[in-house]
Amino acid sequence: MKVLVLGGVAAGTKAAAKLMREDRSCEVTVLTKGRDISYAGCGLPYYVGGVIQEKSELIVNTPEKFAALTGAMVKTETEAVAVHPDRHVVEAKDLKTGEVTEYNYDKLVIATGASPFVPPIQGLDLKNVFVMRTPDDAIGLREAVEAGEVKRAVVAGGGFIGLEVAENLAAKGVKTTVIDFAPHVLPNFLDPELSEYVENRMAEEGIMPMTGVSLEGVEGDGKVEKVLTSKRGMKADALVLAIGIRPNTGFLEGSGIEMFKGTILTDQYLRTNVPDVYAAGDCAMVTNRQTGKAAWSPMGSTANIAGRILARNVTGKESAYPGVLGTGVAKLPGGLNVGRTGLTETAARAEGYDVESVITVVDDKAHYYPGAGLFIIKLTADKATRKLLGVQVLGAGAVDKVTDIGVTAISLGATVDQLAAMDFAYAPPFSTAIHPFAHSVNILMNKLDGEMESITPAEYAAGAAEGYEIIDCSQKPTLPEKTYLDFAKIDGEVPGLAKDAKLLLVCTKGRRAYLTQNRLKFYGYTNTRVLEGGTTFTEMEE
Repeated sequence: MKVLVLGGVAAGTKAAAKLMREDRSCEVTVLTKGRDISYAGCGLPYYVGGVIQEKSELIVNTPEKFAALTGAMVKTETEAVAVHPDRHVVEAKDLKTGEVTEYNYDKLVIATGASPFVPPIQGLDLKNVFVMRTPDDAIGLREAVEAGEVKRAVVAGGGFIGLEVAENLAAKGVKTTVIDFAPHVLPNFLDPELSEYVENRMAEEGIMPMTGVSLEGVEGDGKVEKVLTSKRGMKADALVLAIGIRPNTGFLEGSGIEMFKGTILTDQYLRTNVPDVYAAGDCAMVTNRQTGKAAWSPMGSTANIAGRILARNVTGKESAYPGVLGTGVAKLPGGLNVGRTGLTETAARAEGYDVESVITVVDDKAHYYPGAGLFIIKLTADKATRKLLGVQVLGAGAVDKVTDIGVTAISLGATVDQLAAMDFAYAPPFSTAIHPFAHSVNILMNKLDGEMESITPAEYAAGAAEGYEIIDCSQKPTLPEKTYLDFAKIDGEVPGLAKDAKLLLVCTKGRRAYLTQNRLKFYGYTNTRVLEGGTTFTEMEE
């Protein structure tokens, strides 16, 4: 069987290698536009910052090494320009000679990926305008920084790549500003209040976020000197475009392959609507495991999983891809890590769920162990079924651990009740006796069961605490001019507090506020609320 693979980065090389393992008799040819294959696209920001030191570390495989390891043939600098499914033929252009050649196939795999979106604005031809998609992009930016050409930079785009580049530029001493047209950084990945927390941490680290701002142009004499935005111009020595990506599918026009906004539609077996044509990676849609709707997941993890499953299907070993959960994890400015899986509260409500959510601040390991820190965890569940719908987590520690527990739970349709007493690993260097994920689940269960009545940070910001008296429930008084209560000393009615008084209980993390509420309820107080996340997450008004 002759299999032609278009694209030689993540999905394409994974599919080709797996095809040869599944059926050594296959004749597999990979055509790729670039000079490199299997490069570490997700590692590019870390080369800019010097975390990855050598250029060679970005290249996972050379064409020669890949061919020797797998038996698949690789032709670099060869760009597919047309597909003719009726004849089972692909036209491809040799970028060195300009010659166009026809390649026959029995099965076709389209894994052509995506390219950075470059807006139609003035000045992008100036020196020191960068994108971040290939090793050459990262090499060029790092060389400019190390040559002393870049002291101030603007990063356009507040997604993963943009924030990772910003962090690494700042680590190299570059004064960096991040702009984004969306209301917040990490739009659609986090709920707004968590994105705002990230922005505040960025600002504390000297990386200024400017949201709700559009990029309008670049000025300079031969090189970048000023970046123009809808708000104001900013002096800069470099502009990094991380606005987003667009699927590399223009060559499919007229092929009959069904697409949505330029992205190839596939079924659960990664097949297109055209016989013998499959697609995977950043150029293709998959399915959202929770909603069953088509989803675009331009992630290296998705590309590799889909490429592997696709290869089995091409060789007749039918295997369905159940889909994605929108899972992601990233290292952000300010020593902050972020993870998410499943539906955010915003997305869950848009899908019609009646949800309950909670924000918790919990220890990431035994508090007495050196290096202990905090996780800020937001859990979202369906009220009717009590199934976990989504997890969002911020912290300096291993947020991937919390995220991956959520992946497993949501994939298996677990309820919060099923998750509460799971036998998670514990030792002081790694976790807490009640695992931080389980701790957060317990708090969500308390809220679902009405045992904890609270106000979320988002509700507080929207004015839900208006009319409430703020009560300081911290270990020691921390809120000036506020009534202070030590829950351990509450042993009946509290002098000066009416039992029907509207009381907002506030502490550092939320735990002592809940314990205070528990005691006050026992003694007849009927109108108390806990501020979720405490002052760790929400800056209190004076």
